[in-house]
Amino acid sequence: MNVTHRKCHYAKKKMQLSTKVFIGFAIGIAAGIFFKEQALIAKPIGDLFLNLIKMIVVPLVAFSIASGISNMGDIQKLKRVGSKTLLFYVVTTLLSGVIGLIVANLLMPGQGFEMNIISTDPVAVKEMASVSETLLSMVPTNPIQALAEGNLMQIIIFSSFFGIGMTILGKQSEPFKKVVDSGTEIMLKVTDIIMGFSPYGVAALIAASVGEYGLEIFGPLAKFILADYVAMICVVLFLYIFLLKFVAKVSLKEFFKHIPAVWAITASTTSSSGSLPVTMKVAEEKFGVTKELAGFSLPLGATINMNGAAVYFAVGTMFVAQIYGIEMTLFQQFMTITMATLIAIGSPGIPGGGIVMMVILLDSIGLPADIIGLIAAIYRIIDMGHTTLNVTGDMVSTLCIARIENLFEDEIEPNQEVKLAKT
Repeated sequence: MNVTHRKCHYAKKKMQLSTKVFIGFAIGIAAGIFFKEQALIAKPIGDLFLNLIKMIVVPLVAFSIASGISNMGDIQKLKRVGSKTLLFYVVTTLLSGVIGLIVANLLMPGQGFEMNIISTDPVAVKEMASVSETLLSMVPTNPIQALAEGNLMQIIIFSSFFGIGMTILGKQSEPFKKVVDSGTEIMLKVTDIIMGFSPYGVAALIAASVGEYGLEIFGPLAKFILADYVAMICVVLFLYIFLLKFVAKVSLKEFFKHIPAVWAITASTTSSSGSLPVTMKVAEEKFGVTKELAGFSLPLGATINMNGAAVYFAVGTMFVAQIYGIEMTLFQQFMTITMATLIAIGSPGIPGGGIVMMVILLDSIGLPADIIGLIAAIYRIIDMGHTTLNVTGDMVSTLCIARIENLFEDEIEPNQEVKLAKT
């Protein structure tokens, strides 16, 4: 008892990783404001941290998807969980787009905007792939190549089939299943080690971003940035809180106590897939979601669940239409939501992916795309919010599925504090 008490006392005294990360975040902002362009000297440290995260994403996704599916136990359970997970992701992305449109219509961010405030460079529009081409590109012809190139969608497809195969074989696959399960545990431990460096990486990334862009960029685009963030806050207030309270039945106090550990990473990396390691740790260790569900739902969400991107596409589209004085009918806005949802689901969960996707959306609905050069200048600022909303949506949907399918670990108490990494 005394030993346990001393360990608990030591853990309480020791500063939590999430606290260190937020301190690093604040230091990064201060350093960027004070040192300005000179703060870019810290960029290599931030890039090193990003590379370390990218290093573990592919093996973590491959192992966790295969392990999560194989540990579901039976095909019928997998069908239930898989279909409900996909349904939650599609519906929340669609509703996020609707909220984005409502906010953009109310705040009118593009009204009164002068195009000559900032010069804009045209961006070449890429031809949008057809539905059949998109579906075909999701299935890898060479799984090894998919792993080497880091194509997460193809990796998820292959790993899903791999996990299904192990589930069907049952006892025959036990020897290899142990290897896959061990691989998952090893990657989670590697994640622990890398996340120990996160306060320094976050500080460097934020310092470089603030130093490069400064604060003056907020001026001309203030209404667009405001509308974008207001829409994202509305998604949290009206959609996520409803799902947490009435579907997941998770304490809001507990949720908002633990989720900031994820937000600190998403805001600094602006990558849904890059923040996946810490998201999985929080889901399993803070909220008690089973490894099977977290290993399946969260990697899938990092690839296809883009609530923040849907908000951005909706607000951005209306912003451009209002700048050029184009009035969009309700039907056109409905088509915009539909297109935004499809493009958001297909958008890569990587930094900057939304810029190219916005060009595709604007071109597909006949709006000028040359404004994208201006949006790209402040994209990092708004993308911090997009990624944070994306990953929060992943967590909310996962908690809802966990409640519906009773996939919480009984032995983990809701209020239990578990360190994300040894520091």
